[in-house]
Amino acid sequence: MQSKLSDIELIAHTLGGNQSAYANLVKRHQRFVFTLALRFVKTREDAEEVAQDCFVKAYRSLSSFQQQSKFSTWLYSIVYTSAMTHLRKKRVATDSIDDEDTFIQVADRSGSFDNNLAERKSRSYYLNMAIEQLLPDDAAIITLFYNGEQSLEEIADTMNMETGTVKVKLFRARQRLKEKLERMLKNEVNELI
Repeated sequence: MQSKLSDIELIAHTLGGNQSAYANLVKRHQRFVFTLALRFVKTREDAEEVAQDCFVKAYRSLSSFQQQSKFSTWLYSIVYTSAMTHLRKKRVATDSIDDEDTFIQVADRSGSFDNNLAERKSRSYYLNMAIEQLLPDDAAIITLFYNGEQSLEEIADTMNMETGTVKVKLFRARQRLKEKLERMLKNEVNELI
């Protein structure tokens, strides 16, 4: 029954003391929160840690949610802030976007697939590989816009930026993504885009 309720209704039930309502909110958003965290921190373990931290922070701050934006936008802004804090703490070095070893690894991995599997999964596989090679902000904007189906205004709220800035960053992120795909797939990129 609770899975049919809106996020706002689940929040009201949670604030009223119903713990299973928050469990439903977590269940509803956990996959995308993890995906977004992974785009920033790059490792599964760190993404799990960031995602868990986000849901704890969201629960503790639920009473301060003003409903001026969607719950998902508010939650994704927590993910963004938590991931950036996590990266600062770990002082993770970002790989260069021109790192040739990365492209060699991609070519080696793709060569081990059988043709039928590669054909079926090529679009999503190569797109995800290319997104993983983007800088964290670029990957987040692409992920929020396409996977999260967030508007430019919602992304601006999430990432604490102006809408115009998000629009420019999205344009540039698309260009970088296209460049990555061109390097990975050479002539096949036209079929993917």
